[in-house]
Amino acid sequence: MVSATSSFLLLVLVSSSFFVIEAQIPAPVKGLSWSFYQTSCPQLESIIRKRLEKQIKDDVGQAAGLLRLHFHDCFVQGCDGSVLLDGSAGGPSEQTAIPNLTLRKKSFKIIDDLRKRVHDACGQVVSCSDITAIAARDSVVLTGGPNYNVPLGRKDGLNFATEQATLDNLVAPFANTTVVLSRLATKGLDATDAVALSGAHTIGISHCTSFTDRLFPNQDPTMDQTFANNLKTSCPTANSNNTVDMDIRTPNLFDNKYYVDLMNRQGLFTSDQDLFTDRRTRGIVESFAKNQSLFFDKFVIGMIKMGQLNVVTGGNGEIRTRCDRRNKDKKVDIATVVEDVEETFSALF
Repeated sequence: MVSATSSFLLLVLVSSSFFVIEAQIPAPVKGLSWSFYQTSCPQLESIIRKRLEKQIKDDVGQAAGLLRLHFHDCFVQGCDGSVLLDGSAGGPSEQTAIPNLTLRKKSFKIIDDLRKRVHDACGQVVSCSDITAIAARDSVVLTGGPNYNVPLGRKDGLNFATEQATLDNLVAPFANTTVVLSRLATKGLDATDAVALSGAHTIGISHCTSFTDRLFPNQDPTMDQTFANNLKTSCPTANSNNTVDMDIRTPNLFDNKYYVDLMNRQGLFTSDQDLFTDRRTRGIVESFAKNQSLFFDKFVIGMIKMGQLNVVTGGNGEIRTRCDRRNKDKKVDIATVVEDVEETFSALF
């Protein structure tokens, strides 16, 4: 029988643990808040969630595409929606930079479809960058991952990042842990954040060319032999155009099996597998492999921190009328009319 004193102590311990966990959640940066659209667009998140439920049910691969889009936006010049922009007279878009060439084209269309639905319901009050952040969160939730609140209030940026800035800020698949940690450290993200955010690779696919340097001409000795043989079947040459699942255990489920893969030397990229090889991050990988709840908690913290990098707020930036172009770039011509008709038609389905 548990005494009253023991019950009280248990309550204190549970309460203390709760507050420690709560205290870890990063506070919104200046200009963002947890309830930014509570008055101007209270149905915002339900509109996005309802639409993405259908999109991801029809094609679960879009979840990884939308999550990756948010990463590629935030790590380069901050979460300002600049990766969504098409090129213009002001220069080539970020989409033409080598690391962004494999971003799913459908992901861009989904974001602008969500923008249209939100603006039809609430008016032009919600930015494309905020919609991208919510869509990334919902992609995690709808594939089995943790739910969490997203600080909102971002404005859309007015400038493209250069190709060099894109190369300098995104982590390449062939990067080792030293590069991963140093790149993320410049953004205020620590080793736990780095390992947790890498867990996004628990869903989605990769093109062979992103990892065949580990197979040809010589096999990476850190790679499990059976895993390597299977990869060579899917990717018979170094420049194969095929794709493979990022997580061989549960490729369409957001869980901690990615870390189990790493412990079994079945990580796809060098940037993945080296997290287990390197002593600085090996313990974190092991802890996430053993405890999915811990991974989820740390992933949420990392996502909230990443999602607030160099945000544009207040009187800066704009709320785009279309996610693929700045408002000042909008031209009323036949091409625009055709695009708007196509956009309206696609939003019906």
